[in-house]
Amino acid sequence: MHKSLSFLAALAVVVPLGLAAPAQAENLTHLRQLMSTRACQQCDLRRSGLVYGDLEGADLSNADLSEANLSRANLRNANLRGANLRGAVLTSADLTGADLSGANLQGADLREAYLSDANLVGARLEGTQLHGAFGLPQRILPAEGYYRWALVEGQRGNYQGAIQYLNHAIELEPELAGAYLARGIMRFRTNDWEGAIEDGNRAERLYVTLGSNRGQQTAAQFVSGIQDLQEAQSEAIAQEERDRRNGRFMSFLGSVAGLLMQFFLL
Repeated sequence: MHKSLSFLAALAVVVPLGLAAPAQAENLTHLRQLMSTRACQQCDLRRSGLVYGDLEGADLSNADLSEANLSRANLRNANLRGANLRGAVLTSADLTGADLSGANLQGADLREAYLSDANLVGARLEGTQLHGAFGLPQRILPAEGYYRWALVEGQRGNYQGAIQYLNHAIELEPELAGAYLARGIMRFRTNDWEGAIEDGNRAERLYVTLGSNRGQQTAAQFVSGIQDLQEAQSEAIAQEERDRRNGRFMSFLGSVAGLLMQFFLL
């Protein structure tokens, strides 16, 4: 009944490397103009290869940069207002302070891009890959987006990163029971057992309010499992019994991991 974590891993699919080597620019005249003047409004720069390009402060307003490769380009304070960046590769690009208002970023790859102080008002972001982007405005994604990212980071073993994304999800939707349960699991993984218990209890109360018996029972079992481990550590219990309890709880966590996406929907 539960979904495999392979589904969660699919959320982190990267753009094939073949897309990172776009064909020759459609308009070499416009490309030369850009590189010499850093101003090319409404230019045709489709599929241009601008990897590591130094375009700080460049005026590319309303330019067509669809499928261009701007990976690791310096676009600090660039004017990309109304630009067509559909399908463009902007991985690790520096877009600090850039004006992307009204830009078309559908299907663009902005993973690990720097977006501090960037203006994204009115930008089209359907299908845009933003995972790991720095300085991303908090409300650019719904709570579900941050929740999904958190599960991906948890699968990678980046529990602190997962907690940060879950914090964003909870700030956007404070009554999101699944986010508390997921954060509790991530906290347990970082040895913050008290924080994990707190989140588990919060999730259980919310599931009661929602009328979700499965969610309530899972959250309660999560909390009691941690408390059982705490008891085993504080008492003079044989190592064999401690190992048994730990193994039982870790098996339980493994089963819950596959249900976390379903719990988001409860």
